[in-house]
Amino acid sequence: MTFYDLKVTAASGEEVSMKEYEGKVVLVVNTATGCGFTPHYKDIEEMYEKYHDRGFEVIDVPCNQFAGQTPGTDEEIHEFCSLKYKTQFPQMKKSDVNGENAIELFKYLKSQKGFEGFGKGPKALAMSAMLKTIDKDYKNNSEIKWNFTKFVIDRSGNVVARFEPTEKMDRVDKFVESLL
Repeated sequence: MTFYDLKVTAASGEEVSMKEYEGKVVLVVNTATGCGFTPHYKDIEEMYEKYHDRGFEVIDVPCNQFAGQTPGTDEEIHEFCSLKYKTQFPQMKKSDVNGENAIELFKYLKSQKGFEGFGKGPKALAMSAMLKTIDKDYKNNSEIKWNFTKFVIDRSGNVVARFEPTEKMDRVDKFVESLL
């Protein structure tokens, strides 16, 4: 199985084939509307506007699995994002990214790029401390740890990077730009 064999359901209910993204650099991110990392929407939208004409796409998958920080309907989530952050990239149906109901897209992404840590700094330390209370073995599994975990797929369909939400967005931006 490859990235291009996968499908995801759009917020509209239509199935979207990853084959549509063939030859493009893609950022796949699980998002939330009420999270401390929600301002990442601003940076992701800026990247989308800056790089879209060069073959960059975003797949936004809202998820309510982390402290219930995405409680709204697909329509409410879209309205929030488009009004507050002026997002233009496509939004998918709210979905699970972990557990038995995780969508195939995230099962695949996690199988390709596991968790490598939160990095350094206050946010990284806070995430590590919080996750120890939720999953003592969090460092040793590939599960998504929190909202705004980002995967980057290159133009050949390879999952080439995983960025945890604690990663600075300028680093994500520079990495994406290097692939374009």
